[in-house]
Amino acid sequence: MSFSDHITEKVNKTYSILGIIKRNFQHVDKVAFVLLHKALIRSHLKYANTVLSPYKQYLIEVVEKVQKRATKLVHERHTDRLKYLKLLTLKYRQHRGDMIETNKIIHGLYVDL
Repeated sequence: MSFSDHITEKVNKTYSILGIIKRNFQHVDKVAFVLLHKALIRSHLKYANTVLSPYKQYLIEVVEKVQKRATKLVHERHTDRLKYLKLLTLKYRQHRGDMIETNKIIHGLYVDL
């Protein structure tokens, strides 16, 4: 079972949103970009992240490429842009989220319904 079609659909949707941002915000500052990124771009890429987490390297690269293209609006090198914007890679956020969920399960923080 593969979720590559769903991931591709979400990536394409995110690219269209990124196009709208580029057309409407020619010179976006750091604060505005981070707000737009978190609200419009990252929210689509994180949709059902626990279930649809890409584990194949090419799918991880496809998802990371979206953030790389989005941060080009800030005009720095990619690694410098992430540091400048105080953003983490999507792969790191995925691993962090997995560790948090595992910790909650192990320590019984979910209530049985």
